[in-house]
Amino acid sequence: MSGDGPDPARYRLRLFIAGSAPRSRRTVENLRRICTAHLADRFDLEVVDIYQQPEIARADRIVAAPTLLKLAPLPTRQIIGDLSDEARVLRGLGLPSAGEL
Repeated sequence: MSGDGPDPARYRLRLFIAGSAPRSRRTVENLRRICTAHLADRFDLEVVDIYQQPEIARADRIVAAPTLLKLAPLPTRQIIGDLSDEARVLRGLGLPSAGEL
């Protein structure tokens, strides 16, 4: 440990997509880019295809895809859309955007 402060929180994310359509692929790419840039090695990402695993979508009360759930750290949050607006995604994850640093 470097002693620079507390360990940063580990983010647990679940992304719901609808099949392998271009919008689904773009959403996964957008999220991976944002997480790699802002969370480095501090995130676990589970991608759920609502067509292949509808029971998970029902359990999480997902009504639209793509939808991102931030499960940890608390509070849980939900972001709907293709995640192309990086500042909006960062706000939803509770992270500062470049303009807020």
